[in-house]
Amino acid sequence: MLRISPQITLEDWEMTEHFVRASGPGGQNVNKVATAVELRFEAERSPNLPGPVKARLRRIAGRRWTKDGALIVQVDETRSQARNREIARTRLAELVTKALEKPKRRIPTKPSKGQKRKRIEAKKARGQVKAMRGRVDPD
Repeated sequence: MLRISPQITLEDWEMTEHFVRASGPGGQNVNKVATAVELRFEAERSPNLPGPVKARLRRIAGRRWTKDGALIVQVDETRSQARNREIARTRLAELVTKALEKPKRRIPTKPSKGQKRKRIEAKKARGQVKAMRGRVDPD
């Protein structure tokens, strides 16, 4: 069981771990031991996550979200299987925590009349400067 917040906990049956061989340093050990972890969280079927949280999680997850509604977290940072497992669980918890935050609604704003007036005056002044750059008329 993974506790995200006081209201939300992820049960063990919602997560499956699959261990695979990791790439990178480790010598002969890399070829023998499956230390990398692939944590699969069945987010779409989870009864603990509300609908809006699932939608935000899907947007945050990006390519890690599968067609069948699962979130996959892959970790092969350390040579220790147990440490990789901890890292994967904390990353999953961070993603879900980020999805819990409700985004602020944007309130569209308009420029004030004074700002509009200043902008037009500045454009006119700049136009006057450019108009004075032409050829000098001999008259």
